[in-house]
Amino acid sequence: MTLAQPRYRAPLLAAAVVLTACSAAGTSTAPTRTADANPALVVELYQSQGCSSCPPAIANVNAIADRPDVLALTFAVTYWDRLGWKDTFGDPAFTDRQRRYAVVAGRQGVFTPQVIVNGRTSIVGGRRAELDAALEATPRLAGGPAIAANGSDVTVAARNRPARPATVWLVRYDPRTLRVAIGRGENGGRKIDHRNVVRQLTRLGSWNGSATSFRIGRAVSNGLAGAILVQDGVAGPIFAAHRI
Repeated sequence: MTLAQPRYRAPLLAAAVVLTACSAAGTSTAPTRTADANPALVVELYQSQGCSSCPPAIANVNAIADRPDVLALTFAVTYWDRLGWKDTFGDPAFTDRQRRYAVVAGRQGVFTPQVIVNGRTSIVGGRRAELDAALEATPRLAGGPAIAANGSDVTVAARNRPARPATVWLVRYDPRTLRVAIGRGENGGRKIDHRNVVRQLTRLGSWNGSATSFRIGRAVSNGLAGAILVQDGVAGPIFAAHRI
């Protein structure tokens, strides 16, 4: 399997949403650029440390992680764990999120490495030119509801009523660079640097156009950054995003 090719998975299986947290250790360095509170682009990378095609995509997303207008999120899926290396950040909730994107888009299965921009544009993440083109072509987040955070509460402001209830997500992620030494499997012997690794995904509730407040609670561990996403259904286009 060449690094330029995505790794494909079997057709989709029905899966219930499981919202849990995961943990892993690694060396770290902090980013230095100041990010916009309301990013224009949400970039979700679905990858696995057990997939030989993923390191180029991880590097591509790492390279844009400090762009102030981009919220880059790395989701570690679990379906390649059987290849000899269990992803240190993997969580079934992230696998389920990727599968739901596929169902909404009418795709027959999921693959790695996949990048999804603003819940709309799906590309193979290992192709940097394709990633850059997607960032240019995907409509920016604009016109969605304003989001305000105050301590342990978040409020999504009133806006035009969506066609169906939107989902409000809390994402907790590690903003540092985490280096993982891969001991076995297709990437055995390599060290992979990850950025903005998602550690917790929580469905806060629904938003139907009226001002709505949500309690977000505490992060699962110190040092995590957070973001709020407002999304059509559970895996449709993202309306708004806010760093907290």
